[in-house]
Amino acid sequence: MNIPAEFDEIRPYLPEELPQIFEELIADPTFQDIMTRIIPDVPVEILCAKLRQCKTNLEVQKTFFHKLLHDIMDQHSDGFDMDTSSLNDKTRNYTFVSNHRDIVLDPGFLSVGLLDNGFPNTVEIAIGDNLLIFPWIKKLVRVNKAFIGQRTINRKQILESSMRMSRYIHFALTQKKENIWIAQREGRAKDSNDRTQESVLKMLAMGGEGDYVDRLKELNIVPTSLSYEYDPCDYLKAMEMQQKRDIEGFKKSQEDDLQNMQTGIFGYKGHVHFQTAPCINEELEAFRGLPKTEVFARTASLIDHYIHLNYRLYPGNYIACDLLEGNQHFASRYTTEDVARFNTYLQKKLDMISLPDKDEEFLRKCMLTMYANPVINHQKALEE
Repeated sequence: MNIPAEFDEIRPYLPEELPQIFEELIADPTFQDIMTRIIPDVPVEILCAKLRQCKTNLEVQKTFFHKLLHDIMDQHSDGFDMDTSSLNDKTRNYTFVSNHRDIVLDPGFLSVGLLDNGFPNTVEIAIGDNLLIFPWIKKLVRVNKAFIGQRTINRKQILESSMRMSRYIHFALTQKKENIWIAQREGRAKDSNDRTQESVLKMLAMGGEGDYVDRLKELNIVPTSLSYEYDPCDYLKAMEMQQKRDIEGFKKSQEDDLQNMQTGIFGYKGHVHFQTAPCINEELEAFRGLPKTEVFARTASLIDHYIHLNYRLYPGNYIACDLLEGNQHFASRYTTEDVARFNTYLQKKLDMISLPDKDEEFLRKCMLTMYANPVINHQKALEE
């Protein structure tokens, strides 16, 4: 396939580029060290030989990442499942727009869930270049079907970069016949109040043909709900909230991003459930003819409605909501054992936070809010 050169900087590697990239990765001592730590029971020579045998990005995912992600599920969660019953046509290509909890595992588990549910393909992943901390990470994610969103650029370059990214997404879906994953907002919602940013939709509608409704419909958008019983990074998110409160202009460092990635992968997640809504093309048709601003506002609300409606809620979510609001409104949803377990978990995570002026009351409220917001938004979606 002839892929326009304008995408060379941001697209996943092509199959013919993989052999050279494999050799560069294998020659990197840090990459070899990571491989042996993540897959300790297989000699590195055998891992390298298996990597060299892969001919396509999808083959790499099926050979390495599929098993690796299942191992992570087995070792660091109480089980993962994904419900794709809303999607009858598994040969169609979709853009999965989801809430965002984990930097690495959200798209990783999504791809595993698609394969395990009988879909023939995984997703190409939108990832910000701020997370590509080391050269080997940038190479590895492009092997793993990621395309790069440029965040570390000046304001004048943002529009041009967004237009190119949108053109690539439309090209990948319509010409390469790939699925796409993109978060509903830039970065994770630290308080789990999941809201689709209209700027993301505006970017998606820069590419394609026709009016804004046509351009969005071309992408076959599927709102997707990601529900983790426990967020391994909850205490890191709470700590960041206090730092932003106390330190003017505070921004995470690259080391912070790396810690979030490692904690998200290897931390305890409890039960994990992903749920797809139907493709929203038919509902988008009702927005045709509306002013541009209204099209994006209504599309964002529609995606939010489905994401909120399809959450899987756990006892901890209901407990957090009741603790936050000082009542027992959802007492029928949990037991005294659930309360004891959640409180023990909460205190353990609070104890992991180390700050010079640690405000435990504020941090506790932040963490309760993270777990309560899905309940609050789900209840509102039920009433709509």
